Amino acid sequence: MTKAFASQADLEEKKITFTQLSENAYAYTAEGDPNSGVIVGDDGVLIVDTTATPAMAQDLIARIRTVTDKPIKYVVLSHYHAVRVLGASAYFAEGAQQVIASRGTYEMIVERGEADMKSEIERFPRLFAGVETVPGLTWPTLVFEREITLFLGKLEVRIEHLGAGHTKGDTIVWLPSQKVLFSGDLVEYDAACYCGDAQLEQWPATLEALRALGADKLVPGRGPALTTPQDVHKGIDYTKDFVTTLLQSGREAVEQQLDLKAAMAHTRKAMDPKFGQVFIYEHCLPFDVSRAFDEASGIKHPRIWTAQRDKDMWSALQG
Repeated sequence: MTKAFASQADLEEKKITFTQLSENAYAYTAEGDPNSGVIVGDDGVLIVDTTATPAMAQDLIARIRTVTDKPIKYVVLSHYHAVRVLGASAYFAEGAQQVIASRGTYEMIVERGEADMKSEIERFPRLFAGVETVPGLTWPTLVFEREITLFLGKLEVRIEHLGAGHTKGDTIVWLPSQKVLFSGDLVEYDAACYCGDAQLEQWPATLEALRALGADKLVPGRGPALTTPQDVHKGIDYTKDFVTTLLQSGREAVEQQLDLKAAMAHTRKAMDPKFGQVFIYEHCLPFDVSRAFDEASGIKHPRIWTAQRDKDMWSALQG
């Protein structure tokens, strides 16, 4: 029996949790589905990642309205993936003035935003409920190179690109006064790391730069909010183990001159015992192995995933 493509067969709704982490910070998490973050300042609200569609964003907006009636002034994109950014238009009606992204994220939207949108929607339809409400690509209105600092009244919010990892343009949001960090998909916990567009060799160093901030609490891209310094370190260590094991397996596969299907079997020997039980592992692994194999082969800039490339890869691995 042919295995359903990517996560087309995943129809189970997840329980959403809206948790206060500090005086100003909240985590919006969903049992391994993509997380968002909320910062409520003195004079407005900042969103970290928008959800996948304007229709889905309405739930996050409703939860925000249970704690504040302040306008949502800023939307920050942790990276360019459709599941993170296509809900942005919902916040304009709530007062959003700026959509903020790193230079690397902007460049990736220009290069592959359309292809990524079509690819992701076909991979995981459940995560794009109300896709008909998406008006098109989300374009940043404010692009920064390495770091930008905002003040929501007296509250300092740092938005930083510490280095590449999950993508070329990964962005974190940091509240230094409260030691709360929103990492986007640079950090995952109890969920697979999607590495199809990753810079695997650079990712561990970026994680160490993130660790050096000294967060007490961290909202990962997927998985539960990490609410103690010990758990923050666990999340970073978990992610580092995932990506280094993956890349090492890719290097071994290339050295042994394996084809992609054999590289998948080789990678499973190292990855399955440690990560086989976590959320979206089976969804991510084919894309992860493909990227690790490419990077180990010298392809430093990730190839663009299109809906057709997705299916060709899936067919080759299932055949």
